[in-house]
Amino acid sequence: MNRKGAADWRSDLEASRDLSDLEKQNYVFLLSWFEGWRVRQQLDPSRATAVGFWKRQVVVKPRKEWQLARWGEAVRWYLRWLQCRRDDGLEVLSVGERMGNAVMLVGARRGLALRTRETYAGWARRLGEWAGEAKAAMDTGHGAEWLEHLVAEKRVSFATQKQALNALMFFYRDVCGMEDVRMEVKLRKTRQREPVVLTKEELLGLLDRLEGQYRLAAELQYGGGLRLSEVVDLRVKDIDPVREQVTVRCGKGDRDRTTVLPKRVKPMLKVALAGARKWFDQDRANGAPGVALPGALERKMSRSGERWEWFWIFPADHLSKDPETGVVRRHHLHPDVYGENVRRAAAEAGIAKRVTTHSLRHSFATHLLEGGTDLRTIQEMLGHEDVRTTEIYTHVATGVNGCGVRSPLDG
Repeated sequence: MNRKGAADWRSDLEASRDLSDLEKQNYVFLLSWFEGWRVRQQLDPSRATAVGFWKRQVVVKPRKEWQLARWGEAVRWYLRWLQCRRDDGLEVLSVGERMGNAVMLVGARRGLALRTRETYAGWARRLGEWAGEAKAAMDTGHGAEWLEHLVAEKRVSFATQKQALNALMFFYRDVCGMEDVRMEVKLRKTRQREPVVLTKEELLGLLDRLEGQYRLAAELQYGGGLRLSEVVDLRVKDIDPVREQVTVRCGKGDRDRTTVLPKRVKPMLKVALAGARKWFDQDRANGAPGVALPGALERKMSRSGERWEWFWIFPADHLSKDPETGVVRRHHLHPDVYGENVRRAAAEAGIAKRVTTHSLRHSFATHLLEGGTDLRTIQEMLGHEDVRTTEIYTHVATGVNGCGVRSPLDG
């Protein structure tokens, strides 16, 4: 077994003399699958985690007997490998995992949002896995070389390049404590892509194939130009049916803003609030912890999470562990579940476009522009810091009331 401090099951598996090449290939397939799932779930390597993986990922679908036999042997080999490393007092987490965990810990102390911490930690893990050793990963020269690899070979978008650069700067400055960090990497500009915009007919077709809270969420998102995180994060107090306003709290850039509440959603919203009230009353009756509160409010007003006005518009139907605090409480509708329902509805409606939840926000801005709303107003409703970001919709708007061009033939 590899006696180095870094955890590397792959090299130990490759060096194993009691396994055939075919067995090693089968083990690598299964263990790569397991490790990827474990890291995404933020679970420690252990027998309990392996059992959870087997139940939730392997046996949930019909498998052939020979597959289960080979995969079972792979899991048993991995557990023996874990035990050997622990017996020798060696690390069982990879360099990338340890780097990601450090970023999550320091990011929490710095007050970064959970989504930002997860993004930065993901980039730190990728750097660690690429570097292979902690010493190499902490060398800014290797970090710059990895960024060059992303730019030149992976050809990721300009926004992704900037995101990776920011993550590495945070890792070197805040986690490693380096004062003068210079990443001499020339980022490559990529062409801005046109947003996917739905016609009103396509939107109606999509909405007609959504039901319950998914339809209400989609109508609120399109009707107010909300981001995905903004619509699932909505609380009771954020909706004002009388003034027909939706208030977005702690949006992108930690900014608040108001946008429009469509009249047509009011009946459906009333039904949704009645359903949410039942979950709220059930939680209070069962003594469940209140919902999560943003930022420092969790410390200053901890009991406010038990008040109705802070409850979710789209509550989940079960309690789950809060990734921030570890408290088991009621979370809101999961963004991935909502997004999958929107994609499914678009496919059923026969929309031959790459539809995501963000397409609803794009459509909101484009349709307002085509209706004669000025760019400045749209910028405020979307929460864009710079009007140049909003100007992208002038490229896809049609008709003279947008910024499109009428053909002289039509004249």
